[in-house]
Amino acid sequence: MTATTQAPAAEARRVTVVSHKAPIALAAVTALFALLVALAPREGLTHFRFATDGDVVALPSAAVPASTTAWICVAIAGVLALGAFARTRARRKVPVWLLAVFAVVVLFGFLAWSGAGSQSDFPVARLLASSVLLAVPLVFGALGGVLGERAGVVNIAIEAQLLAGAFSAAIAGSLTDSPVVGLLAAIAAGMLVALVLGVFTITYRVDQIIVGVVLNVLVIGLTSFFYSQVLVPNAERLNSTNRFGTLAIPGLSAIPVIGPALFHQSAIVYVMYVAVPAVWYAMFRTRWGLRLRAVGEHPQAADTVGIKVERMRYAGILVAGGVVGIGGAFYTVVSVSSFGKEMTAGAGFIALAAVIFGKWNPVRAALAALLFGAASSLQGALSIVGAPVPSQFMLMLPYVVTILAVAGLVGRSRAPAADGTPYIKE
Repeated sequence: MTATTQAPAAEARRVTVVSHKAPIALAAVTALFALLVALAPREGLTHFRFATDGDVVALPSAAVPASTTAWICVAIAGVLALGAFARTRARRKVPVWLLAVFAVVVLFGFLAWSGAGSQSDFPVARLLASSVLLAVPLVFGALGGVLGERAGVVNIAIEAQLLAGAFSAAIAGSLTDSPVVGLLAAIAAGMLVALVLGVFTITYRVDQIIVGVVLNVLVIGLTSFFYSQVLVPNAERLNSTNRFGTLAIPGLSAIPVIGPALFHQSAIVYVMYVAVPAVWYAMFRTRWGLRLRAVGEHPQAADTVGIKVERMRYAGILVAGGVVGIGGAFYTVVSVSSFGKEMTAGAGFIALAAVIFGKWNPVRAALAALLFGAASSLQGALSIVGAPVPSQFMLMLPYVVTILAVAGLVGRSRAPAADGTPYIKE
């Protein structure tokens, strides 16, 4: 009898791809912050106000020594950066919580440094509320970008969809004196721009980047022309909308600091709260979402099992266009009561950056949009306390955060495999 030897079963190895971008970015930010505090020391106290008018429970204000607090935050940030390096050396990913804590520490230290000796307080609750409001069009734009790119269509035209939505909401809302009708018109306008994008990129297979850029320029030109020639001469009739009022959710709106910021908002903000989990659920927990992701990853395989690739891609970008249109309506039926020339101011491109930062996941993209909204809100907060920061820096702050997030803190990200590739049936 011949003895047989059985080779031991090979143990499965799990390979974890670790990026060094995050720890390098954390170290660079820490070094720059330390250099700022060292070269421009500021003495005195910085005051933070947590209460707002009408709070049931009013938290007391706090005063911290500016220089000491800034150096403590530098030290904590350095420890967190070293921890990120240690995890990457151990072939472990840098957790999201570490990045979040790092951002909060550096922000708090920067605010303490910039507000030294000011007679004005940092209104923390108002800063949070402003961050949420400024992030609303970015969140809807990012959700639309995720939906479109998951279907395999690069949606550079988010800016056009936001602007078309704002323009249509202004006219429809003004004619009917109804913000709801304005919102519906914005959704239709966003879907119309998406339909044009689909016709050229899906049916005629034109380069998606070029079509998106052309649509942005086209919508900017059309809305600017009609604004000057139609809306300005007829402002009272065509460009004066009724806005959605604020609604306070009983109980939740009374929570100190976060209650007024999150739960005393307009209807579109509450729609945003529902839209983020709804898009996530539709994308990852439904058959429709599975088919959508299939045509964005491997359209040939999807076609083999009977999925109509082009029809599915049309469905994806049309839904995406409607979602982005809601974000456009925010400008003219929530933020202000009239349309202004190029009032979106590049928000569509920031939303596109949030898509990449969020790794094509709707929840992560929404959180990235909130980060960019907070960066924009910080401009106003620094102006209130008279911070020694040039106004040019405050204006470019959201875009600097965008570049740092996409180039440094996002880590390794992979777009859907067929993103930007037209499908040719063989």
